Amino acid sequence: MKTQLRKGTLEMCVLAVLAHQDSYVYEIVGRLAERMEISEGTIYPLMRRLQADEWVTTYLTESSSGPARKYYTLTASGRAALLAMRGEWDSFVAEINAVLGEGGADKENTHEA
Repeated sequence: MKTQLRKGTLEMCVLAVLAHQDSYVYEIVGRLAERMEISEGTIYPLMRRLQADEWVTTYLTESSSGPARKYYTLTASGRAALLAMRGEWDSFVAEINAVLGEGGADKENTHEA
């Protein structure tokens, strides 16, 4: 279940990282990996999709340690998408917390098989 939740929220997480500063894929993966399990291979198709949706744009920057790096930057529509996703996420979490907290199963029986 955790893997499916991660897949469903990864787009929002990448946009949130880019909302703080422009980044290249390896750097994005590093930031996300500090808090969740993620692989570089997962991000590349997502970045292409975000670019096709015009939520991010790219630019190249020379690197002293190798070839030029492709940086991703959030567009205005990407910021709007992130804002909408955060609103949906907050609403979803509130609904789940309400079910788990007040309307869920009896707390004493939650660990029984």
